[in-house]
Amino acid sequence: METFDFSTPLTIRGLLDKRERSILSRFASYSDSASRRQAEAKMENDYRPPFSVDVDRILHSRAYTRYIDKTQVFYLIENDHITHRVLHVQLVSKIARTIGRFLGLNEDLIEAIALGHDIGHTPFGHEGEIYLSELCHKSGIGYFLHNVQSVQFLDQVERNGMGWNLCLETLDGILCHDGEIHNQRLTPFDRKNFSILDQERETKKYRPETALHPMTLEGCVVRMADTISYIGRDIEDAIRLSLIDRDEIPQTCVQHLGNTNGTIVFRLVTDIIQNSADQPFIAFSPAISRAVEALKAFNLERIYLNPRIKCNSSIIRRMFEYMFESCLADIQAGNASSIIFSGFLKEKQSDYLSRFQPPEIVRDYISGMTDSYFIRQCPESLRSKLQPISIP
Repeated sequence: METFDFSTPLTIRGLLDKRERSILSRFASYSDSASRRQAEAKMENDYRPPFSVDVDRILHSRAYTRYIDKTQVFYLIENDHITHRVLHVQLVSKIARTIGRFLGLNEDLIEAIALGHDIGHTPFGHEGEIYLSELCHKSGIGYFLHNVQSVQFLDQVERNGMGWNLCLETLDGILCHDGEIHNQRLTPFDRKNFSILDQERETKKYRPETALHPMTLEGCVVRMADTISYIGRDIEDAIRLSLIDRDEIPQTCVQHLGNTNGTIVFRLVTDIIQNSADQPFIAFSPAISRAVEALKAFNLERIYLNPRIKCNSSIIRRMFEYMFESCLADIQAGNASSIIFSGFLKEKQSDYLSRFQPPEIVRDYISGMTDSYFIRQCPESLRSKLQPISIP
C-alpha cells in the first residue's frame, strides 16, 4: 500500500489530490479539476480540497444556521420529533455519501451539494414556496423555486452580497436537485461552465417546467438521495401524527420497499448501488422505480395534501402577501426604519443593491426567514388567527 508524507499543508493537498485519482471511480469528480467563478490563490496553510472548503463555507453560512427553524412538511404542530429542514439535509448528506462511497465518488462534493441544496427554502416549506412564487411572478421577476434560490443565496446574497464563491460543481448540483421529479435513471450533462449555470438559472425562473440535469454523478446521487431521505421519513412522521396508519401503505410498495423508513432507505440505497456500480449514470431498477413513483403518489394524496394539516393555509397566504407588499413599499419609499432595511439591507454591499430590483430583494429577504421570524414580522391581526394543529 502506498504511504504519504504529510509534512506540509501544500504537500498534503497535493497528496490528497493524487490519492483521489488512485482510489475514486473514473466517473468521479476530482478535486483538482474543480472550478470557481473567481480564482482563489492557494493558501500555504490550507490543506483542504476545494469541495471540502465548500462544505465548510456552507456550514458557516447564516442561511445554513436558519435551517434549524424551517418547515420540512409539517408546521405549527407541537411535536418535538417531527422532521425539520435541518435534519432533512443531514439525512440527504448521509444517504448520498453512503451511495457515493460504494460507487467511488467524491464524498466532499456530495456533502457540499447535500448540505446546501435546500438553503433557498421559504418559511412553511413547499406551501410557502407556492405563495412566494405567485407574488414573484406577479411582480415580473419570474417564478420562485427553492433550488434556484439556494444558488442565489450562496452565490449572491451571503457575506453581505458577495457570496461564497463556491465551485461550479457544487452550485450545479444544488440547482439541479429536485426530489419531486421522479427519475428512474439520471445521466450527468457534463459540458457546463458558469455561463451555462447562469443561463439555466434564468431559464428555470421563467420556465419552471424546464428539465435540468446535474453535470456530475455526485449531483445525480444527491438528487436521488433527496427522495430516499424523505419518502419513508414523511410516512413515519405522518403515522406519528395519526394522519395515516402503517397498514394503509400500498401493498405493491410494501412488497418492494418495506413499510418502515429504515427498510425503505436500505432497499433504495442497495438498489441504486447495485444498478449504478461502475456505470456513467445513477439508476433504480425498473421495479423499484415503479414502487417509488407509487409511494410518492400515495404520500402526495394522503400526507402533503391532507386537509387536516392545511387549516392555516389561507392565513399563511395572506401573511406572505402582507410581507411582500409591505417590504416592497418600504424599499420604494426608502424607509430606513423598516425591518427590511434594519434586518437585511443595512449589511449589504452597495453592489448587491444595484444588481437586483426591489422585488428581487424582497424575495431574498422573505425566503431567508425562519418560520418563527416570519410570523413575528406579521401584524397581530394576522398572527392571532394562526391555530396550532392539534393531532392526537
